[in-house]
Amino acid sequence: MEFIPHEIDEDVFVLVADGGINRENAKSFTEDVESMVANGFSKLIIDCSKLDYISSTGLGTLLVLHKRMKAAGGDVKLCSLKGIVAQALQLIRLDHLFGIYPDLGQARLAFRSDDAQAEDWES
Repeated sequence: MEFIPHEIDEDVFVLVADGGINRENAKSFTEDVESMVANGFSKLIIDCSKLDYISSTGLGTLLVLHKRMKAAGGDVKLCSLKGIVAQALQLIRLDHLFGIYPDLGQARLAFRSDDAQAEDWES
């Protein structure tokens, strides 16, 4: 499993999950996200296009990351879910907690839309 980070905007960060999220790599995944938050990023997109599986530990890790990002004033969005990973999220209803988008472009636009709504709310 490898997590490939890249920045797409000033405060939006993308992690491409390549392989699977399980007990063996959940800690490094969490550390990557914590490092990202420490560097000022509050918005995370996890690109699941290469994610082949997710264990119960991996699902728990997603929940923890969601809570940490919300506490930092941000959010987590998932994109390009497929197969067993999409089914697992639906089965335990995490698809209602996370913003889930068909591709990276849609997830990125959702953050922009969120920002525009927040600005309207503050006006």
